[in-house]
Amino acid sequence: MTHGYTAGTGRSPEPAGPYGTPYAGDAGTVPATSYTVPQQRTTEPEPAPVPKPEKPGRDRYLDLLRSIALVRVVVYHLFGWAWLTVLFPSMGVMFALAGSLMARSLKRPALGVIRGRVRRLLPPMWAFAVVVLAMMFADGWNPSEDPDRGGTWGLIELFNYIVPIGAPPYPWHVGSQSGLLEDTWAVQAAGPLWYLRAYLWFVIASPLLLWLFRKAPWPTLLAPLGLTAIVGTGVVTIPGETGNAVTDFAVYGGCWVLGFAHHEGLLKQIPRYVSVSCASLVMAFGLWWASNHLGPDGWDLNDIPLAQATWSFGFVVILLQYSPSWQELPGRLAKWDKLVTLSNNRAVTIYLWHNLLIMATVPIIDLAYELPFMQSERAVAALDGAYTIWMFALVWPLIGLMVLAVGWVEDLAAKRKPRLWPNGSRSERPRSSSGARRG
Repeated sequence: MTHGYTAGTGRSPEPAGPYGTPYAGDAGTVPATSYTVPQQRTTEPEPAPVPKPEKPGRDRYLDLLRSIALVRVVVYHLFGWAWLTVLFPSMGVMFALAGSLMARSLKRPALGVIRGRVRRLLPPMWAFAVVVLAMMFADGWNPSEDPDRGGTWGLIELFNYIVPIGAPPYPWHVGSQSGLLEDTWAVQAAGPLWYLRAYLWFVIASPLLLWLFRKAPWPTLLAPLGLTAIVGTGVVTIPGETGNAVTDFAVYGGCWVLGFAHHEGLLKQIPRYVSVSCASLVMAFGLWWASNHLGPDGWDLNDIPLAQATWSFGFVVILLQYSPSWQELPGRLAKWDKLVTLSNNRAVTIYLWHNLLIMATVPIIDLAYELPFMQSERAVAALDGAYTIWMFALVWPLIGLMVLAVGWVEDLAAKRKPRLWPNGSRSERPRSSSGARRG
């Protein structure tokens, strides 16, 4: 990515972002009926049945995309496969979904919407920051003596653990190499926080961006790609974390505004063959640019801002153009309904903690080397060869435990009754609709 962070065993941090606003279904309307020549009737006609309005609910297609993006992020950070950034650009998808939700919410007064979004974001981050900072301090880190961010400025930057307007400080090496966690664990843990910064910037800028989009949709939609071509290719270089923040805003700004276009119906006004053809050309340009600007990890688009921006932009256009707006997951997808619901209700928790939990699998798996039947060279070699697979298998139960431990903070942030395992099952649904809260 453009931030210099590393995450898990992958090379670059990626998120899944803070979501939870339900999608309200559009109320059904009664089609107007016109008559040309009045007909004489001997009996009074029966009134035509009035269609019932659709019940408010979530767009399960968008929920499914968010869940896929979350899983892809965890897999990428665990295995570090660069081709995953091409197969499914999770970041662009997540920002587009957030932009669509933000456009829907801005039917209400902007200040209240921003305040609500920030309120949803901060408490889960505070829970994460308390644990991570306590661990760093326990390992002997002193931000005022940090060689990279020392003195008073290092202490001031701790504010970013409260409100992520910038980059939070963390040590590149803390503890000892012989400890339970490797000495770069703080870098891995703090890696996902860049997304919260970008999300917060987008939320604050959304009222202005949406106004500009409604006034001039195409310039507003394409401007982030132009900005990426300037700040993401070295034409203009902005040093430090400010440069990283501006580049992130540019790279994913097009996807955020595509969320506006989806909500406002702009994409539906374009013939599908036109939008898909244009999107394919933009994606082809992204791959061409990437092929000539490969980073240290090859085809990892996180290291190539302009390729990431254009590939994600085209990919999102196609996903949203074919958006079926499901009220329920169809067919075989229905068996995943509870997991999709759970991951959407706990997206912030899963995203914030997954990197640290990936690292926590290492000392747990290492205990297996002490088992009596693991003392042969063949057994050790077998475990070494399957080590990452065991990490993959173990991280999901750990994520589940973290959802149980701190996931309820997301409910408090949304002013809902705390729930341990909100997967949409009957046991956790409200008994009456009057008691349910909007997200």
